[in-house]
Amino acid sequence: MMEVADQVIGLTQAGFWAGFWVFIRIGAMVAVLPGFGERSLPARVKLGVALAFTVVVAPAVGAKLPDTQAGLQHVVPEAAIGLMIGMVLRLFIHALQIAGTIIAQATSLSQIFGAGNSEPQPAVGFLLTMAGLALAMNMGLHVAAAELMIGSYQAFPVGQMIAPDLVREWGTSGVAHAFQLAFSISAPFVVGSLVYNAALGAINRAMPQLMVSFVGAPALTLGGLMLMAVAVPTGLIVWRTALGAALIDPLSVIP
Repeated sequence: MMEVADQVIGLTQAGFWAGFWVFIRIGAMVAVLPGFGERSLPARVKLGVALAFTVVVAPAVGAKLPDTQAGLQHVVPEAAIGLMIGMVLRLFIHALQIAGTIIAQATSLSQIFGAGNSEPQPAVGFLLTMAGLALAMNMGLHVAAAELMIGSYQAFPVGQMIAPDLVREWGTSGVAHAFQLAFSISAPFVVGSLVYNAALGAINRAMPQLMVSFVGAPALTLGGLMLMAVAVPTGLIVWRTALGAALIDPLSVIP
């Protein structure tokens, strides 16, 4: 009877430490993961999501985890790995916010609809962010994130510190990719704004007595809204494709 009890206690301890190691990496990743790490979500919800992912991931990677507390020095590397992977995916949300800022500056739509986000940003950026998160959830973000978490243990075993050169290259390439994606989404608005201002300048030169700003401002707002209805869906499809590729292989952001 005592032998059975010892075996049960041993299995319980092994399961606890396996779950602990998974939670360290997953918790750091969930804290910044798109959709699950938003500032508008309560901390208890984020904790519940991290625990749910831990329950899903731990059985799949249990053989790769230490079952004792002998490796507590690996806590920092595990948290760093999870945070880095989560930040690479978080850059896709920043890309939408950057695109929204560019669109707002180009079309003077920054004050329309009103912002409802805790982070200060133009309303267009908030709309793009909410639309992007809805698309991400619709494409099965939770399933892809769980697969990414499981696969991360093959690329980064427990306790393996990430090389500083990889962090630098990953970070700079991820930021560059985010700005490239943001400009790809907002390019139609930048081109439209350029054409609009050139036309307005020509009209002002031809008719100096005409108050072109009073005539052109409503046209700019209407044109911006019409262009949003046409161009934003295509831009979000491009964004969704890029996010899906990053979820399959986060290192793909490195050229």
